[in-house]
Amino acid sequence: MIRMGFNDDVTAAAERIAAAEEVTIISHIDADGITSEAILAEAVQRAGIPATTHYIRQLDPLTIRTVPEDRSLKVFVDLGAGQQNLLEERGLTVDEVLIADHHVAQPATLPYQQVNGVPYGHTRLSAAGVAYLIAKEMDRKNTDLASVAVVGNVGDMMARETLGLTGIARTIVDDGVANGSIRATARDLNCYGTSTRPIHVCLSYNDDPLLPGISNDINGSLRFLQKVGVPLKTRDGRWRVWEELEPDEKRAITSALVQQLLAHGEPVDRLFAETYVFPNEAARTPLRNASEFATVLNACGRWARPLVGSAICRGDRGTQYREAEYMLNNHRTIIRELLTYIIETGVTELSHLQYLHVGDRFPDTIVGIGAGMALSKLNWRKPILIMCTLPDDPTLTKVSMRTNEWAVRQGVDLQAVLTAASATIGGAGGGHPIAAGAFIPHDVEEEFVYCVNRLLGEQFAVPDQNHR
Repeated sequence: MIRMGFNDDVTAAAERIAAAEEVTIISHIDADGITSEAILAEAVQRAGIPATTHYIRQLDPLTIRTVPEDRSLKVFVDLGAGQQNLLEERGLTVDEVLIADHHVAQPATLPYQQVNGVPYGHTRLSAAGVAYLIAKEMDRKNTDLASVAVVGNVGDMMARETLGLTGIARTIVDDGVANGSIRATARDLNCYGTSTRPIHVCLSYNDDPLLPGISNDINGSLRFLQKVGVPLKTRDGRWRVWEELEPDEKRAITSALVQQLLAHGEPVDRLFAETYVFPNEAARTPLRNASEFATVLNACGRWARPLVGSAICRGDRGTQYREAEYMLNNHRTIIRELLTYIIETGVTELSHLQYLHVGDRFPDTIVGIGAGMALSKLNWRKPILIMCTLPDDPTLTKVSMRTNEWAVRQGVDLQAVLTAASATIGGAGGGHPIAAGAFIPHDVEEEFVYCVNRLLGEQFAVPDQNHR
């Protein structure tokens, strides 16, 4: 249930937007930011209010200067809560700012109006969820945007730890189920690529959970499935995907996977998760389910075309979608190259951390994705930290960190670590317990890394004695 205070904040924000003469939406370039912007832009347009959009990679002293100086209501979405001091320094008044965010708010002198679930305990509601609630409050017909909000929540890993959306985010799923735009399956295979990848490929890439003899071994995955006896190809020779299997075929495979995990002494609790399919989208396309849809949007944002992603969220399946498909293919190619580089180059291991500097070899916008993918192929018990240089500012180093649910359960919080460590050397960090980032001066990288390692050691509830 939505606590009354948060509900009041949502209502106040909806009324403020509805009363605005014009709106400027400032948003982040990832899947959550793109879906948030798309939801609000669509709601504002439907209300007949002129609106413009401004995407930024992060809110910092440089990008804040690009926020227009005009009479529009500036709606900061998926950012702003943790950078209110920058809004003040820019000279933005409380009369022209509204923040819709889900990051931890930092103290500020000016009382900017905010909608943020975190102070009310709604920590598994992303900015897209917040934007959706505001849009729904503006007009109940905006519930047709529920699927877009689900993409944002899933893309920002709100469902990962709990194996499905919970709390307010789950009520958004209910809206989508009610209007027919979402099909939720409560106990489905917890695996990425179930709408587009051949089943054996899908399983071989899975790292949550790691499947002994299957994960990171495409031939082992194929042999496993052949023993199960489920046909892997159609009559015309096309590889089948998980989504098109019959229920009894899915049960046969998941039962065998359970036995495989138990035989190797591994838990089975993460083998199943609630999944979200969009039945109105074409089968075997990346827009068919929430997690793959989010990857399309991330590709658009990482390659500086977030408005293409926004157009897709708002219904474009023509020119913009074809451009997104091209970016998605390029995105995957570069990420594979990054992953190969990380594995072949190797990382440096400290007591509670593994790290690597990739220099300027790869775009800074994809380094975090590569870090997350590499973790399962390295020492998965230790969070991974990847650094890269910024071509447009050689005095700064970008830091991306990733960990997994196991480490989070031990007490690890990457957001807290990077915020604290970067503050000691004149940098800035933020994010979430499982994924976070920072910008630091390039000449204090070693000092920063050892500070992060020390803070991680303090966080681990039970330090791993086998990898010290």
